[in-house]
Amino acid sequence: MSIDIDAAKAYVFEEFSVLVERGRLRSFARAIGETDPVYTDFACAEAAGYRDIPAPPTFLFSLGLEAPEPFGYLSDLGIDLRRILHGEQRFDYRTPVCAGDEITLRETIDDVYSKRGGALEFLVKRTEFLRDNDLVGTGTTTIVVRHPKEQAR
Repeated sequence: MSIDIDAAKAYVFEEFSVLVERGRLRSFARAIGETDPVYTDFACAEAAGYRDIPAPPTFLFSLGLEAPEPFGYLSDLGIDLRRILHGEQRFDYRTPVCAGDEITLRETIDDVYSKRGGALEFLVKRTEFLRDNDLVGTGTTTIVVRHPKEQAR
């Protein structure tokens, strides 16, 4: 079943906020193999000019998983979760996010397009990350939806 482009672009996500905690940043840094102590040690972070331990690269994605139903929008749009693949992830940072920050997430669906005669559809979701209503970064996630019964052209 094809994605209803108008419904996808009109989809309204609930805005929500997440408190960034030191322990979570340290765990994330270890999980991704980050060895720079600025991401795990407050004194090193402070010496490097940060106000607290900074978020490692790609950490902002994990904040989106704090939504009550982080993938509920896919089901709401009639997308079979067994048919999705992670296509691409991109981050644009404006200013560091550090422990103690409360980050608000605003999500929208920016684009839906298809390739291979409809056998693959791409849903592009944009997330704005805000601290005190100031944009600190954006994230773009591309989800690929496979429709194997469609003819590849």
